[in-house]
Amino acid sequence: MKKSLLLYLFILALLFNVFTYMYYTKSSADVKSRLEIKNKKLTDSIASLNSRFADANYFSLENNDNAQNYFESLSGDKIIQYEKLIPFVTEKLKDFNADPNGNPYTGQEKLGANKFIINKVKVLNHRWIIADFSDGEYWGEVLLKYFVNEDESISFEVNQSIIYQKQQHLK
Repeated sequence: MKKSLLLYLFILALLFNVFTYMYYTKSSADVKSRLEIKNKKLTDSIASLNSRFADANYFSLENNDNAQNYFESLSGDKIIQYEKLIPFVTEKLKDFNADPNGNPYTGQEKLGANKFIINKVKVLNHRWIIADFSDGEYWGEVLLKYFVNEDESISFEVNQSIIYQKQQHLK
């Protein structure tokens, strides 16, 4: 009787181990398949974001070889490297924010007590800039032409400017 009890316990322990092994094998396979699905979704999301980022930066000096080549001289030396030009142009344009009447390159006169200043600047190519401006109450955008002069100074010209309607906040 003792031998048969040990035999039954051995068989029961063997069955318990087999079922435990099968359960954890299926569980780990399930977790692995879920991780693969999530990884694929994340990879697709990253690819989608990269595509959207490339589309958003289509109009930028950094990605436009023709606009970059505009700054090369006939000897092949660059007059100004575009990597240095973008922050230089942005800084020069924002320097006009110190004017007491506001930045003259917003294309707008003061509407109230506050002056218009340029907040964000995007250099589109070798000739165009788009900028966002506000006075804290009104917001707008301006399309500018810029020129790199012979003495490597920058001059600006307002092409078109727009102020958005003041938004009424809902309660």
